[in-house]
Amino acid sequence: MSIKPGLRILGIDPGSVTAGAALIEKQGRDYVCLHLESLKLSQQGSFHQRLGEVFSRISGLIETYQPHEFAIEQIFMFRSPDSSLKLAQARGAAIAAAVVKGLPVAEYMPAEVKKAVVGTGRADKVQVQHMVKRLLNLEQDPPADGADAAAVALCHAYRRSSLIVAQGEGLPPAKAELLRQLAQSRHRSRSGQDAWTELAMRRARQPKGDKA
Repeated sequence: MSIKPGLRILGIDPGSVTAGAALIEKQGRDYVCLHLESLKLSQQGSFHQRLGEVFSRISGLIETYQPHEFAIEQIFMFRSPDSSLKLAQARGAAIAAAVVKGLPVAEYMPAEVKKAVVGTGRADKVQVQHMVKRLLNLEQDPPADGADAAAVALCHAYRRSSLIVAQGEGLPPAKAELLRQLAQSRHRSRSGQDAWTELAMRRARQPKGDKA
């Protein structure tokens, strides 16, 4: 039992200044990228208007690409409570857009997403970008926010695939989790996981900034 070809997953990296969006589709054994971008939100008007823009732009992507499922990254706490609150509200606007369109919503912690795609929950943005490029066979380096969104979508795809197999075979939770990790490792291996380590050593680490 496996995921049928044609399944489309919309991944979102939430933000109230910039947000990432990526649409992947199951084709054969792999996933291909149908859309990937960093959404630059308007700095004109109030914060509430920006929340409306998040809702409308995610709704537009759903209408255009007709995904079957929706995956989004959970927030982590910034040093600034105000930034955390704004990010949470932007995330809520994106989830609302998916729910209104009738899509099932899956949520993943940042460390879980990084581990699924890179192999470690402490990966930086350069490593995530590099592995997303390889896993989805992209010709150019993806923008940081778009790569994060694609990583969320891939994380959901791997989790979904392992759960389908586990349910079909009646595996207990511990074995199902092991199956998920093996599936993720197999995908990374096919795409040259070791390459990002050398890349990260050559490039300066990009500083992490608030997205709110």
